[in-house]
Amino acid sequence: MRQLRGQERVITANRQTSWAFADAFVAEDEALHWARERAQDAGLRSVSPGTGAALRLLAATTDAKAVAEIGTGTGVSGLYLLHGMRPDGVLTTVDPEPERQQFAREAFRAAGFAANRARFIPGRALDVLPRLADGGYDLVFCDGDRLESLDCLAESLRLLRPGGLVCFEGVFADGRTVDSAAQPAEVLRLRELLRAVRESQELMSTLLPVGDGLLCAVRRG
Repeated sequence: MRQLRGQERVITANRQTSWAFADAFVAEDEALHWARERAQDAGLRSVSPGTGAALRLLAATTDAKAVAEIGTGTGVSGLYLLHGMRPDGVLTTVDPEPERQQFAREAFRAAGFAANRARFIPGRALDVLPRLADGGYDLVFCDGDRLESLDCLAESLRLLRPGGLVCFEGVFADGRTVDSAAQPAEVLRLRELLRAVRESQELMSTLLPVGDGLLCAVRRG
């Protein structure tokens, strides 16, 4: 990697400070703190407050009634999505680890969401998603196995209504996505995902610099 010049170092430091400020700007309640602690105990990486707030805003902007989530974790991202969705909205969340989903159930309950606001489906994303209804979702949030990113994109496009939104978390891969050094298969797959989304005639996309990178795309009508 090339050496940064003085001005570039200042810009980089300012950006890091700004990103930290953006995360600190988001107030999290006790349910979110509890879910984060459970994730930390389990060695899981949760979405950042900034990413969560972006998801909440996007769910509210799309007036989301039906949201599909790939990767329940302990419920951090699900809480943000539920807070942004319509009061009668239902979050369908998929995860291969049922014990994680139990933590999410408790977090949702602690936040005051009724049990019928979330549908928990244990299993691998690519086994579960084909069973979900075509065009039945306003938003699909993908935070699962990066090696399955392209397959999840294809399934998401089938699930979304025209004007619906798909989001992928973690596309920066801690800076490895833009690193010219040799990278593992999961990073190469993320690069393929970014290229496919950017070049798709079916999608209008943007890459938000929140958390570890949030790739968002609207399915054109």
